[in-house]
Amino acid sequence: MSPVKPMPVAMTIAGVDSGGGAGIAADLKTFAVVGVHGTLAVTSVTAQNTYEVRGIYDLSPQAIRQQVEAVYEDMGVDAAKTGMLSNKDIVVEVARTLKSYDFPLVVDPVMIAKSGARLLKEDAIEAMIKELLPRATVVTPNVPEAEVLSGIKISSLDDARRAAKAIAEATGARAVIVKGGHMAGPESVDIMYYDGKYYEYRAPRVETSTTHGTGCSFSAAIAGYLARGLSVPDAVSLAKQLITMAIEYGLPIGKGHGPVNPVSWTYLPAQKFKAAEELRLALAALKENERYIEPLIPEISMNFGVAVEYPYARTVNDVIAVPGRITRYGKGHISINGSPTPGASSHVARAILAYMSVYPEYRSAANIALNNGIERAVNELGLTTSYYDRKEEPKDVKEREGTSIPWGIKAALRRSERPVDVIYDYGDFGKEPGAFVFGRSADEVLRKLIEIGAKVGEGR
Repeated sequence: MSPVKPMPVAMTIAGVDSGGGAGIAADLKTFAVVGVHGTLAVTSVTAQNTYEVRGIYDLSPQAIRQQVEAVYEDMGVDAAKTGMLSNKDIVVEVARTLKSYDFPLVVDPVMIAKSGARLLKEDAIEAMIKELLPRATVVTPNVPEAEVLSGIKISSLDDARRAAKAIAEATGARAVIVKGGHMAGPESVDIMYYDGKYYEYRAPRVETSTTHGTGCSFSAAIAGYLARGLSVPDAVSLAKQLITMAIEYGLPIGKGHGPVNPVSWTYLPAQKFKAAEELRLALAALKENERYIEPLIPEISMNFGVAVEYPYARTVNDVIAVPGRITRYGKGHISINGSPTPGASSHVARAILAYMSVYPEYRSAANIALNNGIERAVNELGLTTSYYDRKEEPKDVKEREGTSIPWGIKAALRRSERPVDVIYDYGDFGKEPGAFVFGRSADEVLRKLIEIGAKVGEGR
């Protein structure tokens, strides 16, 4: 009996992008986050960045074949994908090599780079259609590629359906996905023709320039999920979710199309888990020091939040806080009403996000009361401060729900021209005065809260 693999093995047969955004670099990142071991066969090396391809250096067909054989004979391959194949000889050799194996194959018919550079020579297209696509389990053309492969002009979802079916029937590929990224509309809709049926995969369209490597990561995710034993429809569904998130959290690096970020698929949930644990420990210490904290709690109660790291902190759902807030009961006692939860605060979360937009390393804050004793304690401790005056708040900000606190925090930081420990809100008609205590971590905010509370106690 052969030993059970600790992890499925997937392979990418593609080119190297020196900018790290597409090709094998994108594929290996994607394999890792979907839970498979990534292997590779390099077809070409490119001198490339986010806005241009300066050079393409193809490997010999023999070198490519030997890479595939070496991996398969040792580790086995549970699924593979192809990307940039560059020329006819490489396409033919890859197709002939893969005919020897029966693992699922995803073909991303890479023809043009995001920068506009041609990555597949004209004479290789016919070879791809005749030699490689018949071996494919899934083919993933974008609209321009699908038009070349099918001969059908695509300007609607019905056109995409016709093109997907035409490619499948002409080549024998089991599934063809015409990706919707190049079409207009509020949604990006991918159309798949698979075993005689149509499938639609929808996601909100993300308006961004961080799209370099989109097709590579999408096809790699499908291959990875196929390697894990998922069905084609399920693999495509998860891959669609992953690539949408990868585009949404794309990295604005470089002068052109920044790379998508497939690592966000696992990194963001991990960051939320870590932030929740960070806050849980801080809350336990807060409770232990409740005699110092109770005098700081305002009439509207307190909340304590921690955001995930920049650049992943985007919305209130990326800030962990206490669902029922922190309240006082009796003298010297507090109640922490709920476990750390994403999106549990709007008030403190908006303050943290506004602060992070200026100083990204400051990920945590708590709101406290504001009175003469607290302000005196802050000054005596030597903590740095700033403030905002609601009388200066623009009318359009006052009238828009949820914008006052972000405006105030940014106004205070412009006033200070540096990070500060405490920002005062002196209130307005119907608005209770208050303050926010900020820090780079929950532990740092905790320490400041205890110091302020202890100093207030000394002055009583």
